[in-house]
Amino acid sequence: MVDVKSHEFEGFLQKSARHYRIFLVYGPDRGLVSERADQIAKATGVSLDDGFALVRLDASDVQGQPGRLLDEVNALGLFGGEKLVWIKGAANEKALVEGFQILAKDPPDGSYLLVEAGDLKKTGALRKVGESERTIAAIACYQDDARALNALIDHELSAAQLRITPAARELLLNSIGGDRIASRNELQKLLLYCMHETLIDEHHVADIIGDASAISTDEVVDHVLEGDPDGFLHAIQKVIASKTAVFLVLQSTLKQFQLLESMRLEMDERQQQVAQVMQTLGRGIHFRRKPIIEKTLRNWNSADLSREASRLGAAILQSRQRSALEDNLAIQTLLATTLQAGRRNRRT
Repeated sequence: MVDVKSHEFEGFLQKSARHYRIFLVYGPDRGLVSERADQIAKATGVSLDDGFALVRLDASDVQGQPGRLLDEVNALGLFGGEKLVWIKGAANEKALVEGFQILAKDPPDGSYLLVEAGDLKKTGALRKVGESERTIAAIACYQDDARALNALIDHELSAAQLRITPAARELLLNSIGGDRIASRNELQKLLLYCMHETLIDEHHVADIIGDASAISTDEVVDHVLEGDPDGFLHAIQKVIASKTAVFLVLQSTLKQFQLLESMRLEMDERQQQVAQVMQTLGRGIHFRRKPIIEKTLRNWNSADLSREASRLGAAILQSRQRSALEDNLAIQTLLATTLQAGRRNRRT
């Protein structure tokens, strides 16, 4: 397997992608998975508007019809030319894994295979196939760190020929992340808002993206972690009444779970107690919130925190794709997390 690291992707796309026929794009950042899969599809040169050259399938289509993957990849296009078979929603479906394994050993000559998957474990069958074959290019998509977010901001600002103050950039960095498509959408919304400006300042970011109301979002997040559904519903209504985007609460909750996961992993790897990790990774947490964070660290393990963060990330992507349902999606997801936290808290 050719394992393409996040910072290597642009170079890979320009120089090496043309040497491969099979691509596996996976990871917890579903927005980034989708974005990079789209870039790879364009790099193949296959016309994405040609219904005979592009075949889009869901993983369930392959699972329900064993052999279909091989049939589609090996079938000749109606009018000749190269063909792209693009599969979305993959996990470790048996029929897909078996077909993937056969094609990896004998890559197609006139077709490309592009597979989009979620957060595959190292022991997952689909990743295992890729790791044993050099004919596959595997691109892992993890949530953007500060360097990646800064690069994304720079790219969007350059395209719009706008500048941003250091303070506004810092506020923006604290208000995006978690999902690439959601981050890009928020940036584009900001640039549209500032299209007649020459310099983006803090008030522009606060107006259109907000950190909107840090106090009110923290209040909601705390009720989620406490497992208090009544408190959560009351706090979320206050957020809605203040005209703060509910999306920001969902994003704040995701960032909190990502921090909790890092703290819990630190505890496990270094065999630390909660108090010790709070003195290092938890130094920036407000003293009033520390008891809630400490209780959550005791009641959740790292795997469950990671799983919940992935679910929140998926909800963020859905809320961006279906903006009319944004509030309902966010509230339902956060309430489900609240109930899950409540069950864990009652065990102790």
